[in-house]
Amino acid sequence: MKRLTLAALLLLLLLFVPLAPAQVQLNDNAKISLLTASPWYGAVYALFGHTAILVQDDSTGVDAVFNYGFFDSSQPNFIYRFVKGETDYILGVTSFEDFLSEYSYKGQEVTIQELNLSPVGKQKLYEALFINALPENREYRYNFFYDNCATRPRDMVESQVDGKIIYAGTLSKQTYRDLVHECTEDYPWLMFGIDLVIGSEADRILDVREKMFIPHYLMNSFQDASVQVNDTLRQSLVKNQEVLLKLDNKKNTPKVPTPLTPFVTAILLLALTLLISLFQLIKLNTTRLFLFYDTLLFGIAGLGGVVLFFLMFFSEHPAMMPNWNFVWLNLFALIVTFFFWVNSAKNIVYFYHFINFALLTLFLFLWWLIPQTLPVATIPFSLSLWLRSGTNLLLWRKKRQKDKRFRSSRYLKAGWGQ
Repeated sequence: MKRLTLAALLLLLLLFVPLAPAQVQLNDNAKISLLTASPWYGAVYALFGHTAILVQDDSTGVDAVFNYGFFDSSQPNFIYRFVKGETDYILGVTSFEDFLSEYSYKGQEVTIQELNLSPVGKQKLYEALFINALPENREYRYNFFYDNCATRPRDMVESQVDGKIIYAGTLSKQTYRDLVHECTEDYPWLMFGIDLVIGSEADRILDVREKMFIPHYLMNSFQDASVQVNDTLRQSLVKNQEVLLKLDNKKNTPKVPTPLTPFVTAILLLALTLLISLFQLIKLNTTRLFLFYDTLLFGIAGLGGVVLFFLMFFSEHPAMMPNWNFVWLNLFALIVTFFFWVNSAKNIVYFYHFINFALLTLFLFLWWLIPQTLPVATIPFSLSLWLRSGTNLLLWRKKRQKDKRFRSSRYLKAGWGQ
């Protein structure tokens, strides 16, 4: 927590660093480079690494790092806006020394790639960055997959380079979800949460350019890229590459993984649900204990459904719709929990359990055919809900049969005069 607080203070101070020197004519020996930082395990947003652009010119005194990764968490309703996908990021400008100090403090690896640009290309790119960093231009609507701190530098380089950048093809068939998994594999609950909220659009196979929303993939793509200057001249995009800061494993290491992963938790929940359901079927009753359990189980599933519903229909985040997790995590589960305790609403509860049982049966039976990569933990979690709905339906049926026999017996006795 102390590390995170200090880092946040440092980021806040960096926002007040003056802009780069006024537009100047860069010397032919000026350098423009891409800076790539490895992941930092001190915050969720930093698990994916970072990208910035460095402009250096000793003769004019230009020493500026253009960083598209600044955001102000103190803005009004920041959490709501973040969830809704309305987070605005800022292009900030710092000195190279300050940039390295920050990442050295965090223990991150930093790689520099000097771009192989002509003097005209360097001047154009620097002027474009300078104009973009002006107060009236520096704010942009952040979009994790399509418009972030890695895609912005790429777009700026592509728009100002003398020629067309040719990227090497990609051999790996990967999706947005695959790349997110690579960055979050040490945090199973985070990975599970992301898998729940992003929909089937995240399972589309990506081309080499679409993968560049991850800074590491952008760095590798730039290293292998070339620039088609004209019909006869083609040159490498990167002039040279060097590791400026090495990864400090003492400062920057993943947290010790918890043995209670989502899958283990789901299996334990399923085992508990199975025991409770068997006990209830043996006793053939619906005491408050079982109602409390159903209220808790379906209530949590319903809250998850509310989040999914909001993200699918109201959020600007990409790849949220459609989301097949809404079959087992739906807001109707939360609504029906209020009827569990109302005797006059038994028919509504029965109808819900019938629909839920049928849908989950199809969902689990056709799980492998669903056009979305779902977490394996989805199966035992869904089975727990399936079991409770099935158990309640079976109990309702047995109770109805018992009541029917009782009424029939009483009717016959009345007819015999007993």
